Amino acid sequence: MALISPSRRLRRTPFSEGVEAAGVSAYTVYNRMLLPTVFRSMEEDYHHLKSAVQVWDVACERQVEVRGPDAAKLVQMLTPRDLRGMLPGQCYYVPMVDETGGMLNDPVAVKLAEDRWWISIADSDLLLWVKGIAYGYRLDVLIDEPDVSPLAVQGPKADDLMARVFGDAVRDIRFFRFGHFDFQGRNMVIARSGYSKQGGFEIYVEGSDIGMPLWDALMEAGRDLDVYAGCPNGIERVEAGLLSYGNDMTAQNTPHEAGLGRFCNTATAIGCIGRDALLRVAKEGPIKQVRPIAIDSKTLPRCDRPWALMAGDTRVGQVTSAAQSPDFGCGVGIGMVRMTHWEAATALHVVTQDGTFPAVVNDKFWL
Repeated sequence: MALISPSRRLRRTPFSEGVEAAGVSAYTVYNRMLLPTVFRSMEEDYHHLKSAVQVWDVACERQVEVRGPDAAKLVQMLTPRDLRGMLPGQCYYVPMVDETGGMLNDPVAVKLAEDRWWISIADSDLLLWVKGIAYGYRLDVLIDEPDVSPLAVQGPKADDLMARVFGDAVRDIRFFRFGHFDFQGRNMVIARSGYSKQGGFEIYVEGSDIGMPLWDALMEAGRDLDVYAGCPNGIERVEAGLLSYGNDMTAQNTPHEAGLGRFCNTATAIGCIGRDALLRVAKEGPIKQVRPIAIDSKTLPRCDRPWALMAGDTRVGQVTSAAQSPDFGCGVGIGMVRMTHWEAATALHVVTQDGTFPAVVNDKFWL
């Protein structure tokens, strides 16, 4: 297996020292930073995530900070989700689109104040798009990438671990809300959110110098909870239907094709740059859309390329992410499927680099 050659262009994180001491065995590159992908094994990490608690280095979820009098106006220009009712202290999942309605990113927007926002981005150069819009429209805002590095605590014991470090009040944070908590005299924004369906929190660590003290404190506090260093797990995320920008949807897809229509209020999201294009698309509806796919397999190869999804000899879509699920006892996949074949129980087959497997559009996953 080829190794990644380090350079200054590939940035370490404030938590890399802890990740390496915990025995990380694989990385990927995400927003030009190291993102751990495996510690013990994909399957062991999966079972542990579902039973205990993990601390994740997700510093690669970089923030685009927007601040100034026109901050709210600019953020609304980026998304077809209507943000007018959003209050400071809330987090919104916000599909962000270009002028054609194509997906540019699917970040979480964190509203710190009326004139200050963080956009916690997936893997893309969204910062440059936001700067371009602000400059082109001559908006009164400042935009940069602050020294803010998310650290996630995920798993069924996440509340117990967080309470030991930040106090019992952390348990009261509602889903997709955040609060301010003290750690060693430093203010931490903590949200109930994360890239798993197991429950947990994301800590927005402001200041790289406090990264390892916080990592060590969480690890020490969670010894009897079986805390372990972890990372977004490829099996669990596909089971849960958590989409990966750049894999499961790209700029060639609208939010509606990505199954994110519930996060769009296109008719009322006045000012959104892609609004007119999305209104035209909305009249007819998408002709393809993301669907969960069950694959009849005992083992699956790595899905590092799109797999053709076939109905007989006709290609009707593609599987963009897949994994062998221990809990479901089959392969699970995320597929972009034509409307003619996206109904639940539609029998298909998927063509992988290791052969062809029977598949079916499923309506049980992602519940």
